[in-house]
Amino acid sequence: MGKLFARMRKSVKEKVHPHCAAIVPAAGKSARMGGEDKMFSQLCGVPVLARTLTALDRAVLVDEIVVAVQPEKLEEVAALVSRTGIRKPIRVVEGGANRAESVLLAALEASEDTEYLAIHDGARPLILPEQVDEMIRLGQRTYGVAPALPVTDTVKVADLSGLVLSTPDRSTLFAVQTPQVFQASILKAALQSAIDAEAPITDDCSAVERLGKEVYLTPGWRENIKITTPEDLAIAEAFLRRREVNQ
Repeated sequence: MGKLFARMRKSVKEKVHPHCAAIVPAAGKSARMGGEDKMFSQLCGVPVLARTLTALDRAVLVDEIVVAVQPEKLEEVAALVSRTGIRKPIRVVEGGANRAESVLLAALEASEDTEYLAIHDGARPLILPEQVDEMIRLGQRTYGVAPALPVTDTVKVADLSGLVLSTPDRSTLFAVQTPQVFQASILKAALQSAIDAEAPITDDCSAVERLGKEVYLTPGWRENIKITTPEDLAIAEAFLRRREVNQ
């Protein structure tokens, strides 16, 4: 009897949260990296994408990972995944022509029982596992949620000639990060709708917003930068060294 209850308790512990798949768009062209693929750029001796995947792998509430990459990078990324030693189920799939297509294609490869999707940029390698879990918990309370930081610079709206048209109220502006978490069915429908309408989608929240669904922002993290330029690598390395000192 004792062994039976032990197995029952173990079974409950193994499945105490809705199934969540982490979707990693990593099919960008790295156009501002001077010819270097930022996913394979070394960040304190470890490839950027490897750091991102390791954080997702260690997040308690992530059940599986799907990575969307350029077709010509499939084998190279698969080899990186193997070297990184990811323990959770992970698939590397071919991405699309843009972010919306890549995320949707990856989402469709997730398990059928997936209830939530956590979309995290492959180029944000400094996210921590506990931060991923925090976002997933928040995402289970609404249609969608994303981390964001208040904009600190003054922002201008201008036309193509550079003529300033307006100056938005800075107190209402936020720079959005990832992971962004959504109900799986809502996000897939939103992305398909945006693709069909050829709507310009720069993040996943905007796709869900198009459907009239509520999306909430929560405080993000200064260290959760996106690697876009070689200078970003230097900043990320400084953040990592500071972490090591503070540990």
